[in-house]
Amino acid sequence: MTKLCNHALLQDPAAQRVLLALDSVQSGCARLVGGCVRDAVLGRHAHDVDIATQLEPQAVIGALQAAGIKTVPTGLAHGTITAIVNSRPVEVTTLRRDVATDGRHAEVAFTTDWHQDASRRDFTMNALYCDMDGTLFDPTGTGIEDARAGRVRFVGDPDLRVREDYLRILRFFRFHAWYGKGPPDENGQNACARHLNGMATLSAERVWMELKRLFGAPDPRSVLVAMIETGVLAAILPEAMGVEALQQTRGDEQCVMIDLDPMQRLMVLLPRNPAQIAAFIARLKLSNAEGERLLAWAKDQTMIQFDFSDREVRQTLYWLGKQLFLDRIFLAWAHDFEVSHSDHWRAMIALAREFVVPRFPVTGQDVLNAGARPDPRIGHILGALERWWVEHDFINDDAALQTKLASLVNQA
Repeated sequence: MTKLCNHALLQDPAAQRVLLALDSVQSGCARLVGGCVRDAVLGRHAHDVDIATQLEPQAVIGALQAAGIKTVPTGLAHGTITAIVNSRPVEVTTLRRDVATDGRHAEVAFTTDWHQDASRRDFTMNALYCDMDGTLFDPTGTGIEDARAGRVRFVGDPDLRVREDYLRILRFFRFHAWYGKGPPDENGQNACARHLNGMATLSAERVWMELKRLFGAPDPRSVLVAMIETGVLAAILPEAMGVEALQQTRGDEQCVMIDLDPMQRLMVLLPRNPAQIAAFIARLKLSNAEGERLLAWAKDQTMIQFDFSDREVRQTLYWLGKQLFLDRIFLAWAHDFEVSHSDHWRAMIALAREFVVPRFPVTGQDVLNAGARPDPRIGHILGALERWWVEHDFINDDAALQTKLASLVNQA
């Protein structure tokens, strides 16, 4: 029997407390499950802790409350209770088998059979269980091996798994971007291609969540290319226009695509067209902050060039703000296929990240004190002075500022 050794997951106090509470009702009835076990097998930090149990939901609630653990019935119909231990959530789900599925939702029945529970999970590497002493259970027989080999494979029949929940098409590619090695599993990829139309039934929120996670992988380029080749990307992201930039950068291990954040990677694929971006934001229901960032990038018409001087970088950065400047400059680099320009782009980005944007040192009251009348011209004077100040590289000379201010007030 394979065991985990010395992994932090086995000393996780929240997990141990919940497991002990459930074990007090029925010995061996609860195990760690899914992503936390997969990550532990791979020697990675386990983030969210999930537990599977043979106990039914009401028995779970009773056991946890008896141990003084707060419970929240987050998914009672599907057997999920969230235990709160020292403000940390731990999801506890009763073992399940599918009764009926429609590609989005599943009707389930509770079971005590670990193999039945494993058989309804998506990928073999996610169908792993671990008890309190670190003993691993691999009901599919290949989960541990697949995880270590970087093989993202569906449990059982790939077509059946996809038809149960069409979001698994995106999860297949997302998991390969994070855990896969080499090309995606051929059987899984073919099943995804056969069921493209099913993704039209998915909610925008679920699609956007998966896309963000995919774009957040260390290097999603090869997976995105596979999604293009199978038609998945066109089906889920018809706005994608930056395919050439993506494919041009595939072989450059130091290319800009590796440095981009998830939103910038998305920008590589989207047209910089405000109307189309606004429609995209509405279609996938992005958050206000995400939408505003995308629209700012799409609307900005500032000329960005690889040979900007340090002074031009500082000035452009001041007017655009750090986030928009970095978005614009990263995307300009992503579409510049001249390798000799890369050092210039990197130097500009490094300067932008280090630069502390100065605060304009003149206020409306200063303009009034200089003799201006209290009317709308104050704003025009301030704007003209600020532009002069930026053009002079944020001149730190009070006398020069006062002289220029007096000149502008006299001209107003």
